[in-house]
Amino acid sequence: MSTGSRTALVTGATSGIGRAAALALADDGWWVAAQGRDAERGARVADELGDRGTFIAADLREPDAAERLTAATLQAGGGRLDLLVNNAAIYRRAPLADADPAEMDELLLINLHAAIRLAREAVRVMREQGGGVILNVSSEAGIAAVPGQVAYNVSKAGLNMLTRSIAVDHAADGIRAVSICPGTTRTPLVDAAIAAEADPAAFERRLESSRPLGRLGRPEEIAASIVFAASEGAGFMTGTDLVIDGGYTAA
Repeated sequence: MSTGSRTALVTGATSGIGRAAALALADDGWWVAAQGRDAERGARVADELGDRGTFIAADLREPDAAERLTAATLQAGGGRLDLLVNNAAIYRRAPLADADPAEMDELLLINLHAAIRLAREAVRVMREQGGGVILNVSSEAGIAAVPGQVAYNVSKAGLNMLTRSIAVDHAADGIRAVSICPGTTRTPLVDAAIAAEADPAAFERRLESSRPLGRLGRPEEIAASIVFAASEGAGFMTGTDLVIDGGYTAA
């Protein structure tokens, strides 16, 4: 249980950006509730966190997941929720004409609807305790339409507007909101997407060459931006996009 430190809830925290963020926040003094569905990976993250946090198993597709996850975080975190990092996401590639409706529904449910529900619960808690921070892990795809992934693009653009709406509606409650917009980052999700292509090596080279820095991002780089956006040093930052994409959206 948290013993008076700042409490953070990070979704999708058992791999990739979420895991890196959970550990980086813990290193920065946060007590972290790390959400995920995979108990084995969750146990590994819990071991890495030690007394700096815990793993909470939750399936964000379930209708009451946001309420139960928030309640579990408050119970484990000493009754506070100072930071929500909406990071959990899945990925599907398809242009609109070829997209499977059931797959689109599942993607939007996890990537966007669950984030909205969690943000709603977090805002209610933060408003009562005098403030907090909500970070929505969006994407370069929420800013520039990446070809062939319509549902993913829409889900991330929706997160950016969720951030802006929270910022303008709840600034007076002491709540900040920022969108973290990574470029393509070497995570298990991205590795799987690359492997699914007909020519994975060519696809990876295309991803790398599409950004001025000529490489993909690293989870630790995105985690560092999350730690900064959550910090008091970013106290005047709200309602905006923090883009870490190797120059992709500038080109």
